[in-house]
Amino acid sequence: MFRYLRIYALLFRNSLIREMSFKANFLLWTFVEVLWFLGQVLFIDVLFSHIETLGDWTKWQVVALVGTHQIIAQIFQAFFYVNVTQVPELVRTGKLDVYLTLPVDAQFAVSSKQFGVDNLVNALIGGAIVGFALSKLGVTISVGTLFLYSCAVLLGVTVHFSIMFSLSTLCFWIIRAQGLVYGYFNLFNIGRYPDSVFRGAFRWVFTWVIPVILVANVPARVLTRAAEHPLEAVLQLCLTSISLFGFTRWLWNRGLARYSSASS
Repeated sequence: MFRYLRIYALLFRNSLIREMSFKANFLLWTFVEVLWFLGQVLFIDVLFSHIETLGDWTKWQVVALVGTHQIIAQIFQAFFYVNVTQVPELVRTGKLDVYLTLPVDAQFAVSSKQFGVDNLVNALIGGAIVGFALSKLGVTISVGTLFLYSCAVLLGVTVHFSIMFSLSTLCFWIIRAQGLVYGYFNLFNIGRYPDSVFRGAFRWVFTWVIPVILVANVPARVLTRAAEHPLEAVLQLCLTSISLFGFTRWLWNRGLARYSSASS
């Protein structure tokens, strides 16, 4: 475990050095993300100038939800997105061979080779928005609630990683899987809407089959005290993330078993 943490630290350091070599690009993308995020908050303000609640969510609860979605999405993009999207190309070109020869787990190697430092800055901005929303709600956060929220956020990142990596792993069976990967990434935005606005089969699919709705709604409900049973909600998210990660691991090993290297 400590060995992998040291490797992670070195990879993060190299990514930070690379980002600082192009400071203008780093600042520009951060600025663009901030504008996009502020646009979402402005939309919420306009929306709630015409309505009192959205389902059982108030205005500032929805702002906290959007901020939570921002945190989870940006953490995922910072640590995994670029790496996961490159897996199909590694398999297609045979460059996966290099990672299979490394003295570390191959799935870890392909999932952690590059980081997006600018995304971590944007995650902090999302955290600031959540804090502002809580001040407007007049909610005082206990240590236990903050711990549950942090766990739920990390579980949400795990869900996104597991689903997206599973889709990338399909490249062992089909020529190009990038379309599936990018398609799921476009579903991210579903998670920033309150769960109570969804109905019927759509809600069931995106809660139990592709649990995008759970990812941000569970931690936001826990933090704003909108969850009737916060422990049960976090437990549901925990079981979902463990199941999906286990499936991802199984699918990756099955894919490797049928992989033909560039030298074969």
